[in-house]
Amino acid sequence: MASGKDKKIDDLMDKASEALVRTKYFEAERLCEKAMLMARQNQDFELMARISLPLQEARRQRFQQAIDVGKIRIIDNPVTEDIKVDRGCYLIQPPQVGADGRRLRVAALQQEKSVAVLCREPLTALKQVPVVAIGTGATIRTRIEPPKNPAKPDMAWFVAAFEQLGDAALESLDSSLPCVRKIDALLDRLDALPEHEKLHQALAEACRAAAKDVVLNDEVKAGKLAAKIASKEAAKDVAAKSPRKSGVGM
Repeated sequence: MASGKDKKIDDLMDKASEALVRTKYFEAERLCEKAMLMARQNQDFELMARISLPLQEARRQRFQQAIDVGKIRIIDNPVTEDIKVDRGCYLIQPPQVGADGRRLRVAALQQEKSVAVLCREPLTALKQVPVVAIGTGATIRTRIEPPKNPAKPDMAWFVAAFEQLGDAALESLDSSLPCVRKIDALLDRLDALPEHEKLHQALAEACRAAAKDVVLNDEVKAGKLAAKIASKEAAKDVAAKSPRKSGVGM
């Protein structure tokens, strides 16, 4: 029988699926995020793997809505928490920093406006453009080739830069990490760059690996317990069959 927490997660995912069908992508994303957090607290890694797919789809759809606007807004003024956001793509550039990009993205989520936010830093000595994304637990940064027209980057450059930033997030992940720590590292990276599809796929893969580890550990523990019980039973049998010494003196 499913626990109360499992039932609540199932209810959340049923509502998320309905929201996706109704194209309510922000609602679906919020429900999936809540379910993901609960599943992580329960250490239900198999369920986390399943949640990652609709979460990825909700974010993919709103990212596509932003790209479909076909316009990149350049932001070089401070981004305040009360900023009014319109749908579309935003390029944050100096003197503004990654934290401005995060504030813009958070504001857009609150206002349910589909945006894609990229933050660039000053050109390096090698004439490359550092791009960065900031989350609560991770900062992602990589260097890419500048746009052909720095004053007016095109959409192809913007999307490619976004993908390269996500790829850098994956490449920076320590492959030797235990599965559970890898899961948390991926969740941190997704907090910084939630629209990157490969990060969701890597999360699902890590969750499935962690679920297998849990099963194997349970089997090992069950085997050890069975062996311990069998050993005790064998000791009892030996004791029962051994001749008892008489307590009467000669």
